[in-house]
Amino acid sequence: QVQLVESGGGSVQAGGSLRLSCAASGRTYNYACMAWFRQAPGKEREGVAVIYANNGLARYTDSVKGRFTVSRDNAKNTMYLQMDSLQPEDTAIYYCAAAPDSSRCLTYGLGISYFGYWGQGTQVTVSS
Repeated sequence: QVQLVESGGGSVQAGGSLRLSCAASGRTYNYACMAWFRQAPGKEREGVAVIYANNGLARYTDSVKGRFTVSRDNAKNTMYLQMDSLQPEDTAIYYCAAAPDSSRCLTYGLGISYFGYWGQGTQVTVSS
């Protein structure tokens, strides 16, 4: 079993920055693939960024490229999302997700159905 706990959400003005954290516990094999998703009011949950523990490679959805950076500290079992140049359209609940070790992590890791473990979410609000 894997537990994921997000933190770091809050309210900022457009152009500001926030850093989200996701602390994982359980067997490390079960969260080798980790990702951030977000869900805005009235919209479907979408993949934001995914990172694979084995090689540190990451992949982003187009709307956040160049503004968001995903990273992980394997020694601390923690994933981060550095969000810069935030815009009102980034307002959403941000969720952490995890899946077991697989070479398919980056290929499928922006899809909801790939992940079986989810955190409770943290609210990010960006005002104009």
